[in-house]
Amino acid sequence: MDLLLWRHAEAVDGTPDHLRELTPRGLKQARRMAHWLDEHKPKQLKVLASPSVRTRQTASAFTEDFDIVSSLGPDGNVADILAATGWPDASGAALVVGHQPALGRLCALLLAGSEADWTIKKGALWWFTNRVREGETQTVLRAVIPSDFT
Repeated sequence: MDLLLWRHAEAVDGTPDHLRELTPRGLKQARRMAHWLDEHKPKQLKVLASPSVRTRQTASAFTEDFDIVSSLGPDGNVADILAATGWPDASGAALVVGHQPALGRLCALLLAGSEADWTIKKGALWWFTNRVREGETQTVLRAVIPSDFT
């Protein structure tokens, strides 16, 4: 399985939090990452997004074919992401468009074995895959793409 974690692009400040929209810079970040994703995406990619406006706008830069998953909202956690995606046992690939701190905490868990407060920059993408080698399941970091590298 491939697991892609995409933090929403830059959004305006304000309240209510779930209605915050992307800034002009954020729209550009989302479009640039969407272009990179379009060229490199894995097959059978299912896209899941938080219900917040900024994550839906970020996902929409890539595709209109995505599922809104309420548990992936700003208050979501690592367990919510794992449950929504089926990592590591599901087939195919899942792209989660979500929020800090859950995305960073999941990256820490996958790479270091325990949750920690790691930061994913706005608009950045982390791509993981898993494999079995000699009977051992391994997590592999395939790519980390900051929004300004696309």
